Amino acid sequence: MYAILDIETTGGKFNEEGITEIAIHKFDGHETVDQFISLVNPEKPIQPFVVNLTGINNKMLRTAPKFHEVAKRIVEITEGTTLVAHNAQFDYRILRTEFRRLGYQFERKTICTVDLSKKLIPEAESHSLGKLVRSLGIAVSDRHRANGDALATLELFKLLLAKDVDKTIIKSVLRTETTGELSQRQLDMVENLPSETGVYYMHNKDGEIIYLGKSTNIRKRVNQHFTNDGGRSRRLQKETKKVSFEKTGNELISVLKEYEELKRHKPSFSQARAKLLFSHCIYEETDTKGYLVLKIAKTTPKSRALLTFNSRLGAENFLDTLIKKNRLCLKLTGRSDARKHCSAYSEGNCDGACIENESPEHYNAKTLAALEPYCLASKTMALVDKGRAIGERSAILIKNGIFMGFGFYGLNHQLNNLHILESLITPMRSDANTKHIIESYLRKKRSPKQVQLIPAE
Repeated sequence: MYAILDIETTGGKFNEEGITEIAIHKFDGHETVDQFISLVNPEKPIQPFVVNLTGINNKMLRTAPKFHEVAKRIVEITEGTTLVAHNAQFDYRILRTEFRRLGYQFERKTICTVDLSKKLIPEAESHSLGKLVRSLGIAVSDRHRANGDALATLELFKLLLAKDVDKTIIKSVLRTETTGELSQRQLDMVENLPSETGVYYMHNKDGEIIYLGKSTNIRKRVNQHFTNDGGRSRRLQKETKKVSFEKTGNELISVLKEYEELKRHKPSFSQARAKLLFSHCIYEETDTKGYLVLKIAKTTPKSRALLTFNSRLGAENFLDTLIKKNRLCLKLTGRSDARKHCSAYSEGNCDGACIENESPEHYNAKTLAALEPYCLASKTMALVDKGRAIGERSAILIKNGIFMGFGFYGLNHQLNNLHILESLITPMRSDANTKHIIESYLRKKRSPKQVQLIPAE
């Protein structure tokens, strides 16, 4: 017996969502034998984007029953069934969270039709519910409403049951409480974690770190570790006895801290990283006429890299943006192989400088100025961003182009006084990878703010 389920929620922070609508169709493998469909008053506001997506608004839910009023009916209709949902982990988590708020442990086996469809219909271009049912010719109405999506999932599940002639795949994706949902011990660990940015550490019974990672939502990421399937994931789940964390306030510090901690602790479940986190670089040469030439090449130990990249395409895209934004020469940046003039010059559409009308000194200064915001070079500065709490800021200290570490402060004079700032900084090792992490982050993000620092005399 199956209970085909779909839930709509308020949206919001992980594990703080509320149910706004629920639809359950009890299915015996041949036909629907019972159903329950209801709006639910979540007793909290709905996020605007959810209103736009589902059409369900706060006014519609004022007179709807609260969850505790429909909980008994949900228990009854799902008793002795396996829950079936598209992305079952989400719906099951939401449902269990609501029941836990009532002091009730709601436990059911689950089947995820995303997993099933990936195994049984691997050729599908997309396994999202809307695109998948459309590609299969399954009629769907009231998309993003609980009953509409539940009915679409029911029709999809019927088709998948027919395709699973050996019944082996359903058995393999059948999730018991130990593989698809959290044990009480794991629930307690997750509940104590913040939905914030930082680094988390998974410890074994001896307190040793067996896995560490970074996330913009620590609680959500650890929850995923505890619900992932696969042999390695299950071994990690079994060996983890405690999870600790450190908030970083922003993503860049979490990336730097994760890199440092992986090198220091070498956790047994964390994948080993390559010695270099980048494969290509942009470097400079001076041609026979004194012009600065920018070139892209694979990185070697002897590379005189100005900037580093994860791929050649990444370097090319950055250089193309730099050329357009700063009117640099296509030939001197290696983006034209013309012997004399590039095609843009010949057609009168040249956006950059040409040797005939711009001196090497002027052109070179312009090129270096274009690169300057993205290079640590010989700078002494602080990269300022959000801190771990309201009223706190973070600072990553760069001294003479070298990454020194990071710290947190609350008063401006702590930032403007280099001696004080240095005392607040947690020292970290600097190498080619930390330089790459920081510079690539600066290329992609508007934050952090660069504050130039004057060394004390």
